[in-house]
Amino acid sequence: MSLLYPLRLESSLHETIWGGRRLEHDSWKQLPEDDTAIGESWETEISNRILNGPHAGKTLGALVAEQGTPLLGEQAVAIFGERFPLLAKFIDANAQLSVQVHPKDGYAAQHEHGKLGKTEYWYILATEPGASIVHGFEAETTSEEVRQAIQDVTLESLMHAETVQAGDVVFVPAGTVHAIGAGILLYELQEYSDVTYRMYDYGRLTASGKPRELHIDRSLDVSHYQVSPQIKMRPVVLHSSEQYEERCLVACKYFVSRELNLKTQSVVEDRTTDSCVILTSLGATLTIAYGADFVEHETLKRGETMILPASLGEYRLQGEGLLLRSYVPSAEDAAWRLWNQENKESSL
Repeated sequence: MSLLYPLRLESSLHETIWGGRRLEHDSWKQLPEDDTAIGESWETEISNRILNGPHAGKTLGALVAEQGTPLLGEQAVAIFGERFPLLAKFIDANAQLSVQVHPKDGYAAQHEHGKLGKTEYWYILATEPGASIVHGFEAETTSEEVRQAIQDVTLESLMHAETVQAGDVVFVPAGTVHAIGAGILLYELQEYSDVTYRMYDYGRLTASGKPRELHIDRSLDVSHYQVSPQIKMRPVVLHSSEQYEERCLVACKYFVSRELNLKTQSVVEDRTTDSCVILTSLGATLTIAYGADFVEHETLKRGETMILPASLGEYRLQGEGLLLRSYVPSAEDAAWRLWNQENKESSL
């Protein structure tokens, strides 16, 4: 059965103690009718079901197992193997998240049963006034000093807090100590990994009066102890015209994420090559046309995500508004090279 069509995915909503209802209040998602605090909406989770076309009802993971490289792309398989490479999320931090750190791939493979590490980035969508994130340390420190500060519940004095606002792009390479502060709504793209080490939780207690589990030894093993060389990225303009503007937000060997701003029913044509492409609408309403003479089509609107299989080939986007296109780049990727020139501090 042909895979050559864009895959519309359901979202999976995750209840968290720090979540809220902003995904619904800001018209990104429809949430359960009760007062459940939703912290995350996972857009490309492998258990999410496909909603359209011949493969409707299958999970993304099942389709990856069935189709392999034609879905994923040769470059994605070269970097990540025969698994879906990237996890996209919307995150609503109604309260402060714990301080976390993620390992690099090698450490995760050795200590977490062959799993991937996690490098990620955040695109800030909305904030409350004065909202901030944690990204690295105020000054170079050591694992011994950090361990003592965790025990004394004073790690705040060592961490660097950075105020953020809508439109900021924050890159979080593996090994970066980080936390999302209260009052922030963001879009996250990451290596598809669930390996997170909770370093510090501000001495907070659970509803049962017990501290949340920390992973101190492993978090200290994988952390960088320097000041972050760059926190907010400098997006690079790739194209600007009356029809549309495109910027590369962030780029590394794991992913490139490009923001496309379509103006007044613009038309953009492109083609998939050696990686699947994740499309997420950040307000755009558009049609995705594909197939011979672009006769087949799907639609995408605010808060929705689709996957373009690597084998799709030529496609056409027509509509208006803001969307993201993310993929696993080859070493020759032009957007990656341009981005590195402007963000040398963060090039991987």
